[in-house]
Amino acid sequence: MHLPSLFRRTPFRLTLLFLALFVATASAVMAYVYMASASEARARAEASVRSEVETLVAIYRTRGGNALNQALVDRTLRGDKYLYRLRDADGKVVTANISDIPDGVDSGEWETFRLTDTDAEGRVQKRQSIGIDTALAGGEHLFVGEDVGDIEAYLSRLTQALWLAMFFVLVLGIGGGLLVSRRVEVAMGRLNRVVGAVQEGNLKVRVPVKNSGDELDELSIGLNTMLDRLEGSMASIRHAGDAIAHDLRSPLTRMRAKLEVALIDAEAGKVSGVDALELALGEADSLLKTFNTVLAIARLQAGDAPDPKVFDAGMLGRDMAELYEYAGEEKDIEFASEIDKDLFVEGNHPFLAQALANLLDNAIKYTPQGGAVMFRARRKANGEIEYSVTDNGPGIPEEDRERVLQRFVRLDSSRTEPGSGLGLSLVTAVAEAHCGRIELAEGPGAYDGRGPGLRVALVLPAAPAPE
Repeated sequence: MHLPSLFRRTPFRLTLLFLALFVATASAVMAYVYMASASEARARAEASVRSEVETLVAIYRTRGGNALNQALVDRTLRGDKYLYRLRDADGKVVTANISDIPDGVDSGEWETFRLTDTDAEGRVQKRQSIGIDTALAGGEHLFVGEDVGDIEAYLSRLTQALWLAMFFVLVLGIGGGLLVSRRVEVAMGRLNRVVGAVQEGNLKVRVPVKNSGDELDELSIGLNTMLDRLEGSMASIRHAGDAIAHDLRSPLTRMRAKLEVALIDAEAGKVSGVDALELALGEADSLLKTFNTVLAIARLQAGDAPDPKVFDAGMLGRDMAELYEYAGEEKDIEFASEIDKDLFVEGNHPFLAQALANLLDNAIKYTPQGGAVMFRARRKANGEIEYSVTDNGPGIPEEDRERVLQRFVRLDSSRTEPGSGLGLSLVTAVAEAHCGRIELAEGPGAYDGRGPGLRVALVLPAAPAPE
């Protein structure tokens, strides 16, 4: 299914869904309001009638039937709201203020009936009433009821109000559904345009973010982040190809020139063919090393660090320290190390070993004879694992520290040394692939005529120790 057709149908479905949910919820609330109101009104009327019955039964019990009859007459003349009928043991009506109570009312059972009434304008009405018949000790029957026509009128008005409210609910539901669907349609339209542009090869387009903090903004931010990573990966791949072509051109040219000179010298008897071949092999090895390093950086920046495993970073640090201790001795450099125990990280062991090798190589390469290099592996106060290499060599000016992390960047002071300018780039790529970072700072300071030095730290998130 094409994205445009899907997005066109989605708003209508969302409108119907929103309207259905809105109306169902509102209907349930209104039904509850009506039932609760009717139940409460009925309960109050029944409680009032029961109270009156208890009062009259108490008069009968203490003072007899004549006193009860007199009490009913007095209440009727006083205009009480209750409906009365007293029958003797033979069923004959003794006192009553209504005549249309249904016959055959059971004692102790609530009865609902219609009471004939005439309003102020002379119109005859049937008003709803409720009552209960109570059997007395002497065989008499006392019926007490109450006109609940006002309650019925109130419930009728409530019903009308609820129907009116339902109408407004429908209007608001339709309006809200259209508003929500329109908002979704606009958002989907933005996403659709971005997807279409990406399909056409434009990786610079981004979804506008409204900063409303809703789910659509989260989707837009997620899509933009994905496009950033995709654009970065594609740029890295393109840059890797360009960099390989650019960096291989000069070494190939140098190798060709040296081979030509070697060939001329060989013809003149100055060098042998074996020496020319060794020179060619050395240049080829340098080219292959540059090529593999650029591919490794591109692979890491594309998020393809294989086989992450939890391992002891301290043990890796001890192995690297042991390896480079001899390299320092050969250059007459004081090499020392401080490696903590139980430093666990999750990552790719060979890539991290290569990153540390690059840092130690640089430190020994640029530290002058008689200098010092300190290699540490420790746990920081915030729990992160840090490898650091500190030397007292020429250092890197603060304004150049960000630039040297880029590929093929070499400072003027280092152009006399062999290299391709990819060492710190690879360390940076390894750090980013392991959710870490690389930090450059000044070293221990100048002494004995040496430079300010450099401290390079590879900081990685810690991992829980394996069981």
